[in-house]
Amino acid sequence: MEFGRELIRMDVDGAGISAATTNNSHHPAPVLRGRSKAIHQFTQQTLPACKPVLTPAWVIGTFLLMGVIFIPVGLISLHASQSVNEIVDRYDIDCVPDTFKNNKVAYIKNASTSKGCHRYLKVEKPMKAPIYIYYQLDNFYQNHRRYVKSRSDDQLLRGLGYNKTSSCEPLAFENGLPIVPCGLVAWSLFNDTYSFSRGNKKLKIERQNIAWKSDRDHKFGKQVYPFNFQNGSFIGGGKLDTTIPVSFPSPN
Repeated sequence: MEFGRELIRMDVDGAGISAATTNNSHHPAPVLRGRSKAIHQFTQQTLPACKPVLTPAWVIGTFLLMGVIFIPVGLISLHASQSVNEIVDRYDIDCVPDTFKNNKVAYIKNASTSKGCHRYLKVEKPMKAPIYIYYQLDNFYQNHRRYVKSRSDDQLLRGLGYNKTSSCEPLAFENGLPIVPCGLVAWSLFNDTYSFSRGNKKLKIERQNIAWKSDRDHKFGKQVYPFNFQNGSFIGGGKLDTTIPVSFPSPN
């Protein structure tokens, strides 16, 4: 590498400036190739780069082209969204008897009180099949880290023979016996059931093939049956039929 030193001398009278350069020619400059050259260019910020000149015409033309492309896409998406016919019915207030309006938890725990409720839904527009049914829960933080971790995937795959369920605490054992399935996720199983009818004709609800095939075949064992589930003093949600594997859909 060539090292140079530039000496600058200014005349006292300010008449001019003269410069002299002294070169040390006994240090030859190394030749960089391949990876070393690329690293050198990267560290010295001398890599080749595209530096377009953003002229007004170029910027305006780019925005016009993007508008021509994305405005039709937005209009199509808006039309598809507005064509969706959605009916929302909240029943957690109207379906609670007047005597339990101020204590809904007592109503849920009271096994002698009927929990059945009939709702009438008016369909304003024609709805084409398939019609999807969802339920919505408010103030239910399903993405909380403690809740998400409170399950055992190995137990859901192997069943009662797998006892390493510390991640399911405090719902891993009950009365000294393991719980299958264990954890808060299974314990808080949503247990409301629905049936629909149009006039006197009962509508069939398809409950098959609503889970991914990979989950059905590789994540949940087909011979894993519920055991000691919801047998504690405080019931969190619905119960499971001990004769039906966990991976099979509920008949309700």
